Amino acid sequence: MLKRRLIPSLFLKNGLIVRSEGFDYHQNIGNVVSEAKRYNEWNVDELIYIDISREKQYDLRRDDLRVASNNSLLDIIVAVSKVCFMPLTFGGGIRSLADIRDRLLRGADKITINTAALEDAAFIEKASRTFGSQCIVVSIDYKYVDGKPKVFKGGLIETDLDPVEWAKEAERRGAGELFLNSIDNDGKAEGYDIEFIKRVDAAVRIPVIAIGGAGTFYDILELAQQTGVSAIAAGNIFHFTELSYPKAKELLLKNKINVRR
Repeated sequence: MLKRRLIPSLFLKNGLIVRSEGFDYHQNIGNVVSEAKRYNEWNVDELIYIDISREKQYDLRRDDLRVASNNSLLDIIVAVSKVCFMPLTFGGGIRSLADIRDRLLRGADKITINTAALEDAAFIEKASRTFGSQCIVVSIDYKYVDGKPKVFKGGLIETDLDPVEWAKEAERRGAGELFLNSIDNDGKAEGYDIEFIKRVDAAVRIPVIAIGGAGTFYDILELAQQTGVSAIAAGNIFHFTELSYPKAKELLLKNKINVRR
């Protein structure tokens, strides 16, 4: 039986890690390389970095700690991969096969695509055929509009797509995993959207990574107990809580959730 993964997810804006809330408010909270080192010491299952920068300017701003500044996202991937010894996923700003290749060559193990897939679903097929489905993760940002869940392109632009149907389409096109992100729950620390996560997970056979809403370790446990998702991701709780990742793993193991020790 496959072990379920617990994955810290970090959002990057202009080279810094930010705390996200509702995909709108962003607060600078850390340095990408320092955070990667910390998670490496905790022996986490995987790391996911999502670049949400609108202006493509990157600077680690940590010369005071003798961490060199980086002028591009690719420089950041190289810097992170040198200190990160767990599977590493990078997303954000991918528009072409060349973009995927650049990230994989610099140390990413997997990539996430969102806007490019929504603008041309065939791009998922091309990416999967070229690099293998195991490294192609389709990111699905969704939000409720008039009571109905809708897919949002890049987390900002509403589409007419139903997230369940889009998940099935992404699977048919060759996605290896789905990264399901609730915009409504993002940064609110009020728990995951469990019932909807169940619907998406039941609709596909590929692994689903769910994120959005973890406020306590018990939110993570509840999602593990009530759904069959392959991986549980969280952001803010791992940034602001002392020894958060080991404590979350300890709670899952204590409750007989099949995770790696």
